[in-house]
Amino acid sequence: MTGGTPAPREGGTAFTGQGAGEVTAGGTAAAPSLRHEVTLTRRGTHEVTFTQQGMWVTEQAVKVGTAYHMPLLVHLHGALDTGALLAACAAVVDRHPMLRGVVAEVDDELRLVPGAEIPVRRAPGSPGGSPTGSPVGSPSGPPSGSPDGSPSESPDGEGAAGVDAAVREEILRAFDLEHGPLARFTLFETGPGRHLLVFVAHHLIFDGQSKDILVRDLAAFYNGERPSPLPEIDHGRSERDRVAAMLPAAKEFWAPRWRDPGETVLLGRALRSRRAGEGRVLRLTADPSVPGLTRFEVLLAALHVLLSGYGNAEVTTAVDLSTRPAEAADHIGLFVNELPVASTPSPEATFREFATGLRAELRQVYRFRQVPLTRAMPRIRPHAALVPVSVSYRTRHEADPVFTGLDASVEWTVFNHAVRGALHLQCVDGPGGLTVSLRHDPEAVPEAPRVADDLRLLLERATHDPDLPLKEILNQILE
Repeated sequence: MTGGTPAPREGGTAFTGQGAGEVTAGGTAAAPSLRHEVTLTRRGTHEVTFTQQGMWVTEQAVKVGTAYHMPLLVHLHGALDTGALLAACAAVVDRHPMLRGVVAEVDDELRLVPGAEIPVRRAPGSPGGSPTGSPVGSPSGPPSGSPDGSPSESPDGEGAAGVDAAVREEILRAFDLEHGPLARFTLFETGPGRHLLVFVAHHLIFDGQSKDILVRDLAAFYNGERPSPLPEIDHGRSERDRVAAMLPAAKEFWAPRWRDPGETVLLGRALRSRRAGEGRVLRLTADPSVPGLTRFEVLLAALHVLLSGYGNAEVTTAVDLSTRPAEAADHIGLFVNELPVASTPSPEATFREFATGLRAELRQVYRFRQVPLTRAMPRIRPHAALVPVSVSYRTRHEADPVFTGLDASVEWTVFNHAVRGALHLQCVDGPGGLTVSLRHDPEAVPEAPRVADDLRLLLERATHDPDLPLKEILNQILE
């Protein structure tokens, strides 16, 4: 999806100082400097965006667990230069000040301020790793590993199961929202010539497209390249200018469309959950291609048709839309707005007709993608999810970045062991095809495997013959 109206200057260099510990020319990391003590005055801070404000309020008002944790795994096979990789991590932090930010109250306003140092560390059991997992180079004790100094098979010596457990722990570890840091890097050695870099960030400072930017810049620094300097931007301030200009029209647009979503029926169960909680995940792949429609439009239409088949005459799902302006294309940050999309699928309509109509409604919603629904409809109370069923979708046009001398692969949709609402589809459409991570509340959606199968079959039927009436497609998959 495309970003919104270009914004004026942004203060990308507001958070000064070393963010991940200084790295010496020899490639080893020195103890991180404590150069930016946080003084809560307006100087050197930035306005938060509306999305950051809403997410921060939600974190204070309701329990969200790890629902806002955004993990990313980079597998590296070969003769890794560990010092160069850790230096690259530190360079990425210095390039992207948002990674060092926290949201704090300053003069009764929420502002982005510098937070604690971001840890870039080797895991216990990795060469040179500190047993406490403190920032690389901290005087916390001797390197861990086997008695002769060789690396352990895994962080706890139990093979793949040990690595999985350690990665899960990294994903689940809570962030200190008040002081930070809101991001962390951890490097594991999983076997001879095999490493795993685990990155986890809080959604307050990071979005889906930021994953691509982070890995691309990380690879560039590891390869000895120096990316061109980033322009300074102040997204919070420029966003407020854009939203203020669009707000009257947005209020008029949403007034007849928005109402409390109530419940969504799913296989005989009424879904009402808009909270965040522990989740489960199922994965499926698809090729939702119909001429004249984008793959996202086909997927969303199929989801709406399936929900209508489950007994919902009126269907409402939430969709995460990008608000990233053109000048922030290479910036890490949070540029997302969640908005509702509603439909009333007619059994007599063909899939193509219905999807085309939904496409038209989406185009109307896109006009106001910059305006949070809570600004247009201010009486909405904080929830982790806008409606029980939601979708996030992003397209990756390029292959995974190359780390010189290594065989590298990236896991883009790593599960954070939580879900917002009852059912959330996180989708990445990349060079290798469309991957759907179906995240669900196991209590609210105990038959999630059937939902995944029904959606897959519906996509197959609809893309094979998009001119079939919806009632025929639903009869074929729900009989």
